[in-house]
Parts: sequence; structure tokens; C-alpha cells
Amino acid sequence: MSDREHRDRIALQHLIWSYCHAIDRRDYALLRSLYHDDAIDDHGAMFCGSPDAYVAWLPTMIANWQATAHTVTNMLFLFKNDHAEGEIACTAWHRTADGIQDLIIHGRYLDQYRKRAGDWKFTRRALVLDRAEQHPAPITGAPGADDGVERGRPGLDDPCYRRLPLILQRRVAQH
Repeated sequence: MSDREHRDRIALQHLIWSYCHAIDRRDYALLRSLYHDDAIDDHGAMFCGSPDAYVAWLPTMIANWQATAHTVTNMLFLFKNDHAEGEIACTAWHRTADGIQDLIIHGRYLDQYRKRAGDWKFTRRALVLDRAEQHPAPITGAPGADDGVERGRPGLDDPCYRRLPLILQRRVAQH
């Protein structure tokens, strides 16, 4: 693997991880910055459109969820000059707004990326559903279960913005 390909792979991994952070923290400015202007986000029948339309649609959809956690496991990237493709295995956990149910989506993002002006961004992102699970949400607050551990939450109230000043600075700078 060449030094360039190594750097490009790391840049694409960072892009993917930034997407997960942006969705879970509801950082829509960061999310929008990850797409080229002519990109398409394709979440199937739920949504397919431009990055601006995706960012406009997302708050309404995500209002159905008290919290989300997007994680990625396998990342396969293939390169051809300043174009790349990636198959990204993902799990997206969602807690319903009423806190009663957990929905867990197991799938893959089929991505296309372009490097323009030195930056890798999405040009097309398509979600493929492999399987889904729905379960009653476990009881929280039981003695010893989460004593003294801060709870994550969407938005600027998440502990990452108080404890990690560089992440807060980036978010503030993008707004």
C-alpha cells in the first residue's frame, strides 16, 4: 500500500466516523460538510435526495428517537485515482422517543467518494438493510447499573462537548 493510499484510507475512515458522530449528536452542519454539493443520499423509500434535502429532512425523522448510536465495523475501500468506493458494515441503534422500544438496524452503506481540492467527501451514500430487530427497552436506573456514569444525549448537552473542547470548538465554528 502506498503512502497516498494509506492517507486516503485514514481520511475515508475519519469521514465515516464523523458521519456517525454527526447523526448521533444531531450536528447537522458537520453532517452537511461531509457531502459534496452534487452528492446523493439514498436511504431507500424513506429518503433519497441531495445533501441539503437530507439535512433538512433528518431532524423530523430523528425526532422519533430519544437517542441513537451509529457504529461501523468492517470498512472495505477500493480506489481509482481520486474516486473511491466503500462497503461499510453498520449497526444503528435507536431508542423510541417514549423510551419503550429499541430498534436495531444491521446493514451496510454502499458509498462512493470523490477527492476534490484535497478533501474526500461522499458523492453517493446508499443504505442497504440486512436485518432489523425490535425489543422492549431495558430498564435503566437499576442500582449499580449506571451509578455515577454520565448519560449520553443528542445535541449540545452531550458530555463530549463539555469534556472535549476541540470537538465543541469545531461544532461552534461550523454554526
